Amino acid sequence: MHFDVSILLDASYCVVASKIDSKNLFRLLGLMRAVIAEKNVLATSQASGLLKALADPLRMEVIQSLSEGECCVCDLMEKTGLAQSRLSFHLKVLKDSGLITDRQSGRWVYYKLDLEALQLLEDWITDLKKSCKNAAKPCS
Repeated sequence: MHFDVSILLDASYCVVASKIDSKNLFRLLGLMRAVIAEKNVLATSQASGLLKALADPLRMEVIQSLSEGECCVCDLMEKTGLAQSRLSFHLKVLKDSGLITDRQSGRWVYYKLDLEALQLLEDWITDLKKSCKNAAKPCS
């Protein structure tokens, strides 16, 4: 799973980054990564990246094809009808988001869905569903 400095902006980890020197900033970021990985929590910035990657209809078609199992690029080209260059672009976006992983075997590259990323996204959506049922607090 990929983490970046934008995680510092999440409400649960609010930090004034401008007052931290770079050495301590990287140390803090490392600690935050460990906490999030330990708690298996999807940060808002990560959820946003995953949802952006899923927002394209062609990428959704690739995801649907990969839901049947691991595929090489040539099989994905056949399933989706996309040209190799266009498919490669969408695979890169999906891979960069963390939704898919790849492995190379000889000259072939095989892609599959990252089940951990899908589970984190599912858990994040489940938490949203639970919290949206909360009643509003009285205005003061």
